[in-house]
Amino acid sequence: MGVTKTENFTLKQNQLAAMAKALAHPARIAIVQHLIKANACINSDLVAELGLAQATISQHLRELKEVGIIQGTIEGTSISYCINPEKWKEIQGTFDSLFQGFNPDFECC
Repeated sequence: MGVTKTENFTLKQNQLAAMAKALAHPARIAIVQHLIKANACINSDLVAELGLAQATISQHLRELKEVGIIQGTIEGTSISYCINPEKWKEIQGTFDSLFQGFNPDFECC
């Protein structure tokens, strides 16, 4: 398989792909859904909630944090995570613009 040439694509396309990639795992979707529902979360809560190993949860949290979807604060020995509201709004707008660009009245093939 060849190397993806990200320079062949616009900044917006690369950003959308990074956001989609960060959300492209069911465990990460479950984490995001849990954080939205709880509006905050301590890492250990996710282990009990999702039934995954702590190391697995940590890796998924790292992926979400790298693109800015979540943010965390250290409280003693625990880290509390929540949805980053500014990034969430950006993601929503980016996906909305992609989906709204489609004309459902267009007859295809």
